[in-house]
Amino acid sequence: MTATVLARVQGAAGRLTLNRPAALNALDLPMIRALTAALAEWERDDAVAVVVLDGAGPKGLCAGGDVRFMYDDVRSGGHEFATLLAEEYALDAGIARYPKPYVALMDGVVMGGGVGLSAHGGVRVVTERTVLAMPECSIGYVPDVGGTWLLARAPGELGTHAALTGARLRAADAIACGLADVHVPSGRLPELVAALTAVTGGPGCVEETVRGFATDPGPSALVADRPWIDGCYAGDTVTEIVDLLRGAGHAPTAEQVLTGAPLALVMTLRAVRSARTLSLPEALRQEYRLTRSCTRWPDFAEGVRARLIDRDTPRWEPATLRGVTVDVVCEFLRGGTDPADPEIAFPPQ
Repeated sequence: MTATVLARVQGAAGRLTLNRPAALNALDLPMIRALTAALAEWERDDAVAVVVLDGAGPKGLCAGGDVRFMYDDVRSGGHEFATLLAEEYALDAGIARYPKPYVALMDGVVMGGGVGLSAHGGVRVVTERTVLAMPECSIGYVPDVGGTWLLARAPGELGTHAALTGARLRAADAIACGLADVHVPSGRLPELVAALTAVTGGPGCVEETVRGFATDPGPSALVADRPWIDGCYAGDTVTEIVDLLRGAGHAPTAEQVLTGAPLALVMTLRAVRSARTLSLPEALRQEYRLTRSCTRWPDFAEGVRARLIDRDTPRWEPATLRGVTVDVVCEFLRGGTDPADPEIAFPPQ
């Protein structure tokens, strides 16, 4: 079998390539463990000066987790999904504190778990092909892999907008939101990788090398829209945000918000707002509790079925925002408690 993660040392660089191009490099548990093992080995290897992450195939870095595996595990009542999440979140936290330069090439599609592997890195490179999104609400789920923490730190309410709509961010938008650092034309990525394999200095040398390939990504559409985004998404509830969007003449955006599962939208807004005052490990723990609740609530299985399998209209429970009462929220949160779920083994600070 072909390895689903290609880990090798080339010159001064530890190269990590996600290698499931037919599945748009969707993450499964063996891939997460392979990435974790390689990073641990290279942390101790003085010959490795920089780590470079990319994805195989022409379409993108990573479309997220292996949703079909998650769906099947949830329907069978298994715990492998919980194991995957716990180990993935530990990996994301490890990337955020990795002691060596970690360069993520965010070319093409970067969604869900792909954001976790890249946007927590030290040097994050986007291209003219980048499409970055956290579209979890559309399948009855919540942004995770530290996504709520990242989006909570975007300027103004840009992160709230991205979380509730699943907006697809291009290169300039990703940089403006603090999810990426520099734009490099996709055609020059092989040159950039070759240059990184030859670095001889420390972190400053790596950053200087990357910036030597950087070009202007152009204007950000999100930044241009920030005045009305900040005003409308300042609402205290999803219902209020939808009403503000409609009142300000942005009904299509309001309708895009409402394509998400009502309960997932409510919990996502709460999580992003809460994450503003949390550390990354604290936010990941919060996301873990919420994702376990999501997988035990009917909306996740229904969202995957409707959006990704049968391609029809999902039947959410509850069906409207008005139905997301305090009692429903309490019942939802109770569902995420299971002693059989593993704890997240975060790396030492």
